[in-house]
Amino acid sequence: MSIDEVEVEHEHGPGMNIRSLPAKFVLTACAATMAELVTFPLDLTKTRLQIQGEAASHQFLGVKTKKPYRGMIQTAVGIVKEEGLFKLWHGITSAICRHTVYSGVRIVTYEQLRDSVLCKDEEGCFPLWKAVIGGMVAGGLGQFFASPADLIKVQMQMEGRRRLEGKPPRVHGISQAFMKILSEGGIRGLWAGWIPNVQRAALVSLGDLTTYDTVKQFLLRNTTLKDNSLCHGLSSICAGLVAASLGTPADVIKSRIMNQTRDKQGRGLQYKSTTDCLMKTIKKEGL
Repeated sequence: MSIDEVEVEHEHGPGMNIRSLPAKFVLTACAATMAELVTFPLDLTKTRLQIQGEAASHQFLGVKTKKPYRGMIQTAVGIVKEEGLFKLWHGITSAICRHTVYSGVRIVTYEQLRDSVLCKDEEGCFPLWKAVIGGMVAGGLGQFFASPADLIKVQMQMEGRRRLEGKPPRVHGISQAFMKILSEGGIRGLWAGWIPNVQRAALVSLGDLTTYDTVKQFLLRNTTLKDNSLCHGLSSICAGLVAASLGTPADVIKSRIMNQTRDKQGRGLQYKSTTDCLMKTIKKEGL
């Protein structure tokens, strides 16, 4: 999501800056909710693909799982056939909570860093190096606060697959999942996998926010395009491609750490750390 999509005009005096922060957060939350409702089936199929490679590559706790799907479309069709159409939105509530917190904190933090800390240059432009710093800090901070909701979302997304494999249900809803994780691993358990999660968010924000601003400035300076929806659309497409490319490896590691089976103390039984998960994934499945 671009900064400009939630920017509020400051034409009513200096006090408007402070009062506009809650408005920006609310607008961002509304936009995040709509975006999540539309894109959640894609996110669910992505998570299933990320986890199934792990299941197919090794035998864990005596259970051997075959790799059932190849590609996004086949995965989505398989979910509809085996679990039902509405299972494509299983876990949407936790996803909306996660996206609201993440996007709200990220956008507000980035704007404050851009306008009050790092500041634009004399020509009113935001240098690339400042955008890189601001984007990564804002993205990492936003994902840190949203990590518990992300953890619950990943586990809920895998429930349908677990039931088809004959495994007992792990979570039944947000409240039950929250209390279960809290009772097993304490407060620390809610932030399981937060390191690759923050790394992913920082990389995604690096590609998203910085590419968007850079491409938009390039188009306005070097083409006949005006600051309109077409310019925003082209900038967003470029930003999305760069963000997805940078964030996917960390996203795979994050999903696998969050989904792994844990002992009674909340410790992972498959991966000891982010590095351990990365090395095992590369060794068994390739780079």
